[in-house]
Amino acid sequence: IYVMKRAVVALLSFFVIVLFSAGTIDGNKRTVVSGAEAQKKLIEGNKRFVESMLTHPEQTIERRVELAAGQQPFAVIVSCSDSRVPPEIVFDQGLGDLFVIRLAGNVLNDEAIASIEYAVDHLDVKYIMVLGHERCGAVSAAVQGGEFHGHIGSLVKAIQPAIDMVKDEPGDPVDNAVIANINLVVNYLKASAPILSELAGKGELTITGARYDLDDGLVEVLP
Repeated sequence: IYVMKRAVVALLSFFVIVLFSAGTIDGNKRTVVSGAEAQKKLIEGNKRFVESMLTHPEQTIERRVELAAGQQPFAVIVSCSDSRVPPEIVFDQGLGDLFVIRLAGNVLNDEAIASIEYAVDHLDVKYIMVLGHERCGAVSAAVQGGEFHGHIGSLVKAIQPAIDMVKDEPGDPVDNAVIANINLVVNYLKASAPILSELAGKGELTITGARYDLDDGLVEVLP
């Protein structure tokens, strides 16, 4: 009976180890990318995209096999669902490079924040980019107002604070609201307790906003 108990304990210990290590790369192989280096890699990749000099990195059979054992993305991208702004292509990155959360208008909900926390807390990601884009349909709908069917009303409600912030500013109301919305999401993430706010406050997590230009493909990091 004692031997059986030891076997059961050993088996349970094995499953606990597997549970907490699933989805990550072995600690001996992990190379954590700093926030500054992550942003640099994204901007360099976007430059290749803009200049049509794509390298399509990390998209080989070998990379796919390697990632079957776990992932270690170097950046979280919170972006719009718009089909014209796929982060892996816009930043010329490969399998396992980016942890992407996409919702129309790059808005947040509890599930999105939980996903971001997982990437930061369990995958050691040090950089988050909130990526909005020119002529965003969700923001345009919110600016135009009117009656919305289904769940679109809740999306417009989430964007409304950004519109209110810039309603009296000169310039294009949609683009003004796009930038305001990006900044609001960035500030919300920086204040999101307990995980993100603590790491950002210690300088261990970088959170920035950026705007994608649909016409030339350029991503501009916002100040």
